[in-house]
Amino acid sequence: MVAIYTLASALHDAKAVDAAARSFLDSLGIDYSLKGDDFSDYGSELSLICILTGGTEGLFKEVLPVIKGLSRQRIFLLASGRSNSLAASMEIMSYLRQNGLRGEILHGSPAYIRSRIESVAKVEDARRSLEFTTVGVIGAPSDWLIASQADPEAVYDRLGVNVESIPMEELMDEYSSLEDVGDRALEGLPDPCGEIPSVVRASLPGADRIYRALRNLAAMRGLSGLTVRCFDLLTSVHNTGCLALARLNSEGIVAGCEGDIPALLSMLVGKSVSGVSGFQANPSCMDLESGEFVFSHCTVPLDMVSSFSLDTHFESGIGVGIHGELPLGPVTVFKVSGDLSRHFACEGELLRNEYSRDLCRTQVVLRLPDQAFRYFLTDPIGNHHVIFPGHCAAALEELLK
Repeated sequence: MVAIYTLASALHDAKAVDAAARSFLDSLGIDYSLKGDDFSDYGSELSLICILTGGTEGLFKEVLPVIKGLSRQRIFLLASGRSNSLAASMEIMSYLRQNGLRGEILHGSPAYIRSRIESVAKVEDARRSLEFTTVGVIGAPSDWLIASQADPEAVYDRLGVNVESIPMEELMDEYSSLEDVGDRALEGLPDPCGEIPSVVRASLPGADRIYRALRNLAAMRGLSGLTVRCFDLLTSVHNTGCLALARLNSEGIVAGCEGDIPALLSMLVGKSVSGVSGFQANPSCMDLESGEFVFSHCTVPLDMVSSFSLDTHFESGIGVGIHGELPLGPVTVFKVSGDLSRHFACEGELLRNEYSRDLCRTQVVLRLPDQAFRYFLTDPIGNHHVIFPGHCAAALEELLK
C-alpha cells in the first residue's frame, strides 16, 4: 500500500481538483490510501506527495518541517501535468536541492510512474528495515585498517543506524562464562565436506564458545549486526572467529571481520536489499586482460554457500577457517565509505571457486567490467569489499541516493 498526500491551491475548484486527482491516481493501477493534507503519519509506509495544482510551493514549504521530522525517506512528488502541477513540482524540487534534501518527481505515462513506484517501494522497504537498528564494534578496527574508520553521526543521520562501541573485555567475559560443548560444537550445522583435520577438530569447541559468546552479546545489546577485532582472539584464546561469523550471518545477524565498520555497513545495507549478509572479502589479485578478480577470506555466510569444508585460519594456521563453495552466476560487489559519502556497486559474474594454500580459505573468481580495475587500482574504498548474489546494483544505488 502506498500513502498519497495531496497539496492543492485554494484558488482552484476543490471538487474538480479532487475528481481529477482520483482519476489520475486510479490510472496508475496501484494500491493506495488517500491521506489528503494530513501529514501526521507521513513516512510510516511509502509516502508520495501528489502536487495537484500550481501555487502549492508555499504550502509545501510549510509542511516540510513536519515531513523532515517524521521520515528520512527521499521526498517523492507525483505530478500529473494538469493545472501546472509539474511546474510547481519543479520549483519545489529545486528548493529541496538548495537545502541539501533528496527527492524525485514522478511524472510520465501511467505505466512509467507505476514502474517507478514499484521500484521505489522495494528500496524504501529496505531503508525502513535499517532505521533504528544498532550495530556493535567489538574492540576497535584492526591496526592495519588505516582508511576504514566511520562517522557514527553521519551514519545515523543518513540511515538511522546506531554504531555502538563495545569493549573487547565484554566479549572475553562472556566467553569465559561459557563451557565447552565438546563433540557437539557443530550441532545445528550442515555437515561439512571432507575430513576435518585434527588441528581443526581440536579447535572446534573453542570456536563454538566464541560463536555463543557473540550471539549472547548481540542478544544482550540488541544488535542487528556486529564486527569484531577478531585477530585479537588469536592471542587471547588461541582461536578464530571465522566459524562464529559464518554462523551468525546465516542466522540473520550481520557479522563482519577485523572491526571494519565500513565493511559491516556495506553488509548491512546490502542485506536490506538482497536478503543475505554478503561475503566480506579481500581483492587478492586481478588480471586486466581476462577481466578476472580473485577475492578471498577465511569466513563466509553459511547461507550463501552450496557446500563448505573446515580448515585452519590462513594467516595464523590455527583455529577454524571456512572454505565455502559459492554458486556460480551473477553477483554484485559493493562497498560504502564510513561516512556514506561514497560507495561502489558493480555487477559481474562469479566464474569459479578456487583453493590455493597461500590465500584465505574461501576463494572466488569474478569477472568484472573494465571500470572496476580503475576503481580498485586508483580510488578504492579500503580493502574489504562485499559480494552479494545476483545483480542488485540498481537497488543499492537507489537506496543511497
